[in-house]
Amino acid sequence: MSGKASTSKPNIGLSGSDGLSHAYIHYPPLRCNVPGSSGLFYDDGNKLILSPTVDQVFSWKVGPFDPLIDPTADSISEGPIIAIRYSLDTKVIAVQRSNHEMQFWDRETGGTFSHKCRPESESILGFFWTDSHQCDIVLVKTSGLDLYAYNSESKSLQLVQTKKLNVSWYVYTHESRLVLLASGMQCKTFHGFQISSADIVRLPRFEMAMAKSEANSKPVLAAEDVFIVTVYGRIYCLQVDRVAMLLHSYRLYRDAVIQQGSFPIYSNRIAVSVVDNVLLIHQVDAKVVILYDLFADSRAPISAPLPLLFRGFPRSSTSSQSSGRDSESSDSNVLSNHGAVTYSNAWTFLVPDLVCDVANKLLWKFNLDIEAISASSSEVPSVLEFLQRRRLEANKAKQLCLGITRTLILEHRPVPVVAKAVNVLVSSYSHSIKTGNYLKGVKPEKASTSVDQNSGAEVSAIERDLIGKSIIHESMERVDSGSLNKASAVSSMDSDNESQSTNPKHNSKDAHSAYDMQSSLQSGQEESQLTSAAISPDEMYSFVFSPVDEEMVGDPSYLVAIIIEFLHSANSEKIRVLPNVYVLIIQLLARNERYAELGLFVLNKILEPSKEVALQLLESGRQNAQTRKLGLDMLRQLGLHHDYVLLLVQDGYYLEALRYARKNRNYFQVDTIRPSLFLEAAFVSNDSQHLAAVLRFFTDFLPGFKNTSDHNRYCRILNEMNSSMTV
Repeated sequence: MSGKASTSKPNIGLSGSDGLSHAYIHYPPLRCNVPGSSGLFYDDGNKLILSPTVDQVFSWKVGPFDPLIDPTADSISEGPIIAIRYSLDTKVIAVQRSNHEMQFWDRETGGTFSHKCRPESESILGFFWTDSHQCDIVLVKTSGLDLYAYNSESKSLQLVQTKKLNVSWYVYTHESRLVLLASGMQCKTFHGFQISSADIVRLPRFEMAMAKSEANSKPVLAAEDVFIVTVYGRIYCLQVDRVAMLLHSYRLYRDAVIQQGSFPIYSNRIAVSVVDNVLLIHQVDAKVVILYDLFADSRAPISAPLPLLFRGFPRSSTSSQSSGRDSESSDSNVLSNHGAVTYSNAWTFLVPDLVCDVANKLLWKFNLDIEAISASSSEVPSVLEFLQRRRLEANKAKQLCLGITRTLILEHRPVPVVAKAVNVLVSSYSHSIKTGNYLKGVKPEKASTSVDQNSGAEVSAIERDLIGKSIIHESMERVDSGSLNKASAVSSMDSDNESQSTNPKHNSKDAHSAYDMQSSLQSGQEESQLTSAAISPDEMYSFVFSPVDEEMVGDPSYLVAIIIEFLHSANSEKIRVLPNVYVLIIQLLARNERYAELGLFVLNKILEPSKEVALQLLESGRQNAQTRKLGLDMLRQLGLHHDYVLLLVQDGYYLEALRYARKNRNYFQVDTIRPSLFLEAAFVSNDSQHLAAVLRFFTDFLPGFKNTSDHNRYCRILNEMNSSMTV
């Protein structure tokens, strides 16, 4: 990475009420300023920023991003450095010294050796380390690819395989494990290889589309015009066409590369980032960024072109008190003093979500303002779907979804509109449960690249979820049915993260088999956190229905209709709803004295029978005998014999309770019943025959009852009652 300091004036938005953007970078940055540094290099395989000096190399770990992290240092020998990378186990440092020489250092032993290629016939364009079982390091040369195994004992590279091709330049990302080799007069012919731990896969040769200029000249494609991005586990290649002012998108499959539309661009210089599976297209000259969510088929942006914000800068009290032009000038000065100028000439964009200011030796990380994004659209179901797919700020996305749903209900939006929103949340939760992603406090593990061999036009892959449990993610929609029908057995290059964000409406049973290459997406969120924005039925009750019930006034029938729609969605997804939701429905209907409707809900099994539901029916039935009877019948149907018997006694039907206890004594222990409850009820009735019957029942069915104080007391009372009747 290299570049000159920008001389342009700051053109930025500031956080606050006057700042409007959907993407931002946060202060402080990671400062990589080392005296005597010869430049900055990015090792995407290990997520390291490297700053070599004359005899040392300083490295900062940037995954996860921590702007306050201290660097580590390793000794190297003096010499020119074209490229530098650590091996994936960080035991070896590889340095490209020239177009023909590589040098290696063993960090444990301090041993070193050099590797040279034939200077008369080929030159080294670059290199990268791999996690393949077949090779350790790949040298990209003008003559093709050389795959080597690293031998620490013999201090040498052993050639494993050679891919002979004419190469002008190449692009590679470690997260996709994919290298694209450009060739031809216009550098628009490409060969691709994915070198992963599972296999080495060669993509078919393909050509990129380039419009002709008015002068009929043939533009030449440059390396900075091609980007490899991984979104929802799917690997795309994006290509800038400056003549047509378009950014072409290609979906990469094992045996086909299919163009999937284009994005308009408004700048000659384009950069691309990916944050939480959202594509950020930076219009560098225009100093704005446009966001796209490639999960949906639509190529429409999810935001208008807006500037990139800086947030978190310390402001002095004088700056905060100033206003108008003085405040704007003061803020600009603060940012300039920190070297913060958006889209300066010194910015180098790094995969997937970093940007390095090589002039000021600063590293920034891009972030999404999902709250601003959700507030910018009126299409509520689409907003909820977008929020449910977020992983980096899953808890915030969940809270936004809950807030949006509450607002819809409180504003009495039409029931079908709210039903669609609720169905999105229920479907997302169902999918999250099926894939095992509804987990809290789980650290995502690094997943290795794997190949799933299936055949068909759509994609399905066997993956590892966040805790290493094998799962099958669901099929993706056809991207271009016409193109895919022409391509035989087309399959997708998908990673482990796709299973976390697949459309919940699709089921893995519908997946077509295909040869599938998977890229390994390594999450930057290593700390324990909520890993899914999915909302459970219990959370729907606690944070939507219950609060809305407290705030709403008037006829509760609207809320009942919404909850019924929720139950319908849950039933369709075969999700169990806890009794508290059914209890709330009973309370709402009883509050409005809609007992007949409540009875129909029970008889038609809209209300799932449970002890809690039965008890609420009994409670709400204090003003309606039929409703109370429904509660008693539900207890009996559920086999809750003790509760049924005790409630019969409570209602004064103690003899009926005794008959029920005797009839069903095989289902529960009679000796667990408190005789005093029945005896007291019979005594209160002032009927000596009833009291005698109760005493006889417990004498017959409870061994040792004659020796209890209850027996003696109520026998004495019975005798007194009989004596008074005789007198």
